[in-house]
Amino acid sequence: MRAGSVSRPVATKTRLRRSDSTSGIGSGGAARRDMRLSWTLTILPICLSALATATGAEGKRKLQIGVKKRVDHCPIKSRKGDVLHMHYTGKLEDGTEFDSSLPQNQPFVFSLGTGQVIKGWDQGLLGMCEGEKRKLVIPSELGYGERGAPPKIPGGATLVFEVELLKIERPFKKFAARGGGGCRRPYQGPDCLKTNKKPLKPQV
Repeated sequence: MRAGSVSRPVATKTRLRRSDSTSGIGSGGAARRDMRLSWTLTILPICLSALATATGAEGKRKLQIGVKKRVDHCPIKSRKGDVLHMHYTGKLEDGTEFDSSLPQNQPFVFSLGTGQVIKGWDQGLLGMCEGEKRKLVIPSELGYGERGAPPKIPGGATLVFEVELLKIERPFKKFAARGGGGCRRPYQGPDCLKTNKKPLKPQV
């Protein structure tokens, strides 16, 4: 009986003590809980946003350039503004061919770095020699984007191009100068010198 009578009051006091403790913090405890909850709800979206950004940056693919054929003699390399004559074959990642200049043997001619072609070409064909062959793996961001080029190229498609540079055309660039015309280096050829009895210092 004594053990039972003692155990019940102890349990009762314990319950009461806990109840008093809870009621003691009252609105102050609730306020602290609300502050912690508010802080969590504020920080969580920021953390998730940062994580999504980092994941997106890591998941974003880059342009891949592989040289399939090098040339021993390369007096001139392609650069922005050059007119290039290219043979190419374009495929999707699964190997489906969507375009090629080879069947009709008609090289594609365009000006490099001027926006006439997709960004993957403008970037991937720089510094190329005549006769050189490359393989370009172009992510959609540098290709046709999320819209694609229906019906052959779906949105978000990675493109694989095998290209060969046949010819580089680099036209003369003239500039106006006091006392006569001139030519930018390295194009101080006969056509320029005919109009300049006294060669001018090249402008860079």
